[in-house]
Amino acid sequence: MRKVELRMNEQEKYEVIKELVDHNGNKNRASKKLDLSRRQIDRLIIKYKEKGKSAFIHGNRSKKPVNALDKSISEDIILLYKNKYQDWNFNHFKEFLKKDENIDVSYDFIYKTLTKASILSPKARKKTKREFKKKQLLDEKKINLAMSNEQIEHIINHEIDLEDSHPRGEKPKYFGEVIEQDGSIHMWFGGVKSCLHLAIDKATSTIVGAWFDKQETLNGYYHVFYQILTKYGIPYKFFTDNRTVFNYMSLNPDKRTSDKDVLTQYGYAYKQLGIELETSSVSQAKGLIERTNGTFQGRLVNELKLHGITTIEEANKYLIDVFVPNFNKKFALDYTKFKSVFETSPTEETINYILAVLTPRKIDNGNSIKYCGKYYQPYLNNKLKCFTPKTDCLVIRAFSGELLVTIDEKIYELRELSRNERFSKNFDQKIEVKEKKKYIPPMSHPWKLKSFLKQMQKSHEQHQYA
Repeated sequence: MRKVELRMNEQEKYEVIKELVDHNGNKNRASKKLDLSRRQIDRLIIKYKEKGKSAFIHGNRSKKPVNALDKSISEDIILLYKNKYQDWNFNHFKEFLKKDENIDVSYDFIYKTLTKASILSPKARKKTKREFKKKQLLDEKKINLAMSNEQIEHIINHEIDLEDSHPRGEKPKYFGEVIEQDGSIHMWFGGVKSCLHLAIDKATSTIVGAWFDKQETLNGYYHVFYQILTKYGIPYKFFTDNRTVFNYMSLNPDKRTSDKDVLTQYGYAYKQLGIELETSSVSQAKGLIERTNGTFQGRLVNELKLHGITTIEEANKYLIDVFVPNFNKKFALDYTKFKSVFETSPTEETINYILAVLTPRKIDNGNSIKYCGKYYQPYLNNKLKCFTPKTDCLVIRAFSGELLVTIDEKIYELRELSRNERFSKNFDQKIEVKEKKKYIPPMSHPWKLKSFLKQMQKSHEQHQYA
């Protein structure tokens, strides 16, 4: 005979009705004890006489609810998370389950399914991590409930890593008032580390610029700055790091290379546009951009991997065309509803020459300038210009890659010296190509060597960059 197991409330009903039938007890007393009507007591008596103890088992026991999901869905979700979407936060995982896997379930269902499988969200809070760890330690019998609360807390707190805190600060009122930016070096794609240069508006949490480069470089920040200038305009203030990658200083002054001096070059560009530049070496002071970097690392890495992106060109295209617009749509406030303090964008030509890399050089004995391992000579109106050796000059590499040089407060075009070209005036036929007149910008640009060197010295000695 099959053993009948009753739950607590069912067992109580069974015992009361059995006592009533066996000893011909008082139905009114049984009614009050079970908080049931006399009619229900009569029905239970009839059921007991017909089926015995099994009559008190609830009719829906062991039956699957009509709205219950198939168990295979839970298994699919666990397998997908472990194999394809590993380390994704659960909310992001839920979006792609619906979008790419055709599994439309609630966040609560995903959370319960994965936590039952001992999978915790990478974005779980400290309290959740402690509770999860406590359950694990109980299962592993490393702790038991006989221990005091102090003993249990001591073991749990030593089992989990403590996280750095990021204090909350006040947000600015206007769009474009403060732009926070930072570089995040991480294993973003392709199995090698690269740097994501990121800029975010502090008032609206809008990503205003993003760019991948091999390292944290001036080129990366210039691309971010270019996106801001062309799409939004000139912001009021930038807030960035004050680290070695920006404030480049060599122990030997003769070995300093200004093209690596990112913050000075960047600050010089800001100075031309009248933008304030504030720096800090404390990461907690830039809480918004630090948290955003964490969110990008939790989402962007997985999306790049999902789409099979392994090159920096593909990553930049996906970042700008797909990820940043989706990110702003989901997480940022609508910046059009905020009053903007962005000034009108400069012309494309102006931006090209403002986002320039300036490098002091000297004319050598062969009337040439050595730059990036190559030799160049100054030209004006397609005519070679000659200067005395050791003449100071300032090489200008525009954002487009065009090379210019300022000598004695005049701007000249730089042409590469083809030292290995083989050509005979007597035997080789020269094909004449009509050269277009090259545009040389006016000296209104602050490209004077003395002013740039003065700014470099001020940056390093007084930490005033813009």
